[in-house]
Amino acid sequence: MKTYIKNLFIMATAASLWSCTKQPYYEIPTDENGNVVITGVAKTTSDGITTLDDGFTVTSYLPNAKSGDVMKVELLQLQTPSGGGSQQLLPMAGTQKEITLGGDLTAVVSYTRAEAKLVNAGDYVTVTFSGKTDAATFRVNLKDATVVSNPQYNGKDVDVIRSAGTASFKATVAPASGAYAGNVVVKKKNGTNEAWQSVGTFSPSDAIPVSGDDFAVGKDTMIYSFVTAQGSYTNEVIKTIVASNPYFFLKKSGTLSTTNDGFNLLTGAAVASTNANAVITLGANLTLSQGAAWATGGKGISFVPSTIATYNLNSVNDAKTAFAAGSPVTSIDPSAGTGVYVFKLVNGGTASDVIYGMLKVTKLTPGASAEFEYRIGNLYTHNSVIQ
Repeated sequence: MKTYIKNLFIMATAASLWSCTKQPYYEIPTDENGNVVITGVAKTTSDGITTLDDGFTVTSYLPNAKSGDVMKVELLQLQTPSGGGSQQLLPMAGTQKEITLGGDLTAVVSYTRAEAKLVNAGDYVTVTFSGKTDAATFRVNLKDATVVSNPQYNGKDVDVIRSAGTASFKATVAPASGAYAGNVVVKKKNGTNEAWQSVGTFSPSDAIPVSGDDFAVGKDTMIYSFVTAQGSYTNEVIKTIVASNPYFFLKKSGTLSTTNDGFNLLTGAAVASTNANAVITLGANLTLSQGAAWATGGKGISFVPSTIATYNLNSVNDAKTAFAAGSPVTSIDPSAGTGVYVFKLVNGGTASDVIYGMLKVTKLTPGASAEFEYRIGNLYTHNSVIQ
């Protein structure tokens, strides 16, 4: 009985396969002995298309097909059905093509941007391949050819800050069709309703300047336009930048003690008071002074008393105003007053060597140590010397 049932199952399975082979679309590839051959999964690739390209090409390797098979290719795109309702991926009129496979079992098809109706970055189509024994699909997205970085200084993203110096944008232009040989045309306007002003024409390798000093008083928003062009196509990238009022970039902490009685405010390292990098040192009764070994050749640091409110506000302008109104000294007693100070550190002979900051004493251990927190760095160039 079991043998009978088993034979019935085999016959039914065979009948099912024979039935399938009568339908050309589902024909199963076999070798010369009639054995089923499963050779792999279709692999489909494309270099893609960007907003500066006129078309795209898709290549599909169809390992389960046979030489001479005709592949029907067409594009699908999100469309609203004629009867209404939500959008669906539907065939696009006029995009149907037929490709006869050669011995390499590879189908290559190309479409123009107009054929695919790709208008704006983010638009996409789905390319479908269908034949007797194999099929494949591939999505092609229209991408921006131009990418613009955030404002940077020395390769790192920075805020655009008034009076901090000049940062830069980096534009990368990469059409799918090959290297870009054109320029980047840049404009700006200091507000939505203002007129565009030229920033300049740049090659993609150029640093494109952006500075907080370009913003008018009371106008914190600048809109930048970056335009690239190739053939009949243009690509515009819009960047909106908001400028900040000057603030200290970094907040650090340190300790001066009887065992480590020197400290480098630029590197955040504790050193001996006799070290040439000891910007401040610890003296008798926990006084803080400029380091004698460091303060040579025009270098120096001086302090004026301030308030915790000014420290918390973190305003470079307010700190500079407080310093200018005070009487700078090179040695302070952190146990007196509020324990908060504005300092001016001169690290060389150029304007960028002048570094303002604020220091707040957080803990005093009599006869042993002084712990403090400080804010420092008000120009982009300071990021190169403050670690």
